[in-house]
Order: sequence, then C-alpha cells, then structure tokens
Amino acid sequence: MHQISRLRTGFVLIAVFSSSWLCGQTNSEGRQRAEKQLKQALEDSTSHNLVRQADFLILDTEAKAIAFAETVLFTSYGKKEILNQKPYEIHNIDNYWVIEGTLKEGWKGGTFLIIVRAKDCQVIRITHGK
Repeated sequence: MHQISRLRTGFVLIAVFSSSWLCGQTNSEGRQRAEKQLKQALEDSTSHNLVRQADFLILDTEAKAIAFAETVLFTSYGKKEILNQKPYEIHNIDNYWVIEGTLKEGWKGGTFLIIVRAKDCQVIRITHGK
C-alpha cells in the first residue's frame, strides 16, 4: 500500500512538472507569437482565413449598430450628451450605418454623426455639430 502511495505521488509530480513545461510560456513568447500572427494576417488576409469579409456582417442589426456607436460616442462626447440626442436617426446604406442624433423640439445646438462600416466596425466618420 505504501508503495502505491509513492507511485501516485511520483506520478502527480511528473504530471505537474510536465504540464507546466508543456504549457509554460513566458509573456514575451506569447507576445512574439501574437506579433507574428498579426503581421502574417496583415500581409495576406486571405491565407487560412475562414471569414469572407464580403459576406460577414458584424453589425447586422440596428440594435448592434447603435450599441457599438454608443460605446464610441459615450467615450468621445459623454453618455448624457449622446443619450439626450435620442431618438437617433439610423440608416443602413450599402452596409454602412449612418447614425445621427436628433434635437428635441425647441432645443438649439448640434448633434453627433457617426458612420460605421457594418462588416468590420470601422468608424469612417465621427463628428458633432455645435
């Protein structure tokens, strides 16, 4: 029985050391691998890429487009300022979301405008009138 206990202990130690050796990577190794992957992806976006950008829309609904736009706009202009411009005017034109704030009747001032490409969330334009 004592011999089985030693075997189990030895096996557990080997398993622990093996898994740390196999999985243990330093932060710099992971970063180097990530930098290499990024460089390859930017140089050749078609190689081993399952996403066909022409067919894949990230912002495929008004709700998703607004949620994304608000995240950007809240950071730029403040949450209260942007929410005061509801209801938003929103249009999808050729897979670009054009979203504008509105002013309440009798209010003066400007509103935001944000244009976002639906397939990759690239902000094409962001501005705010005065």
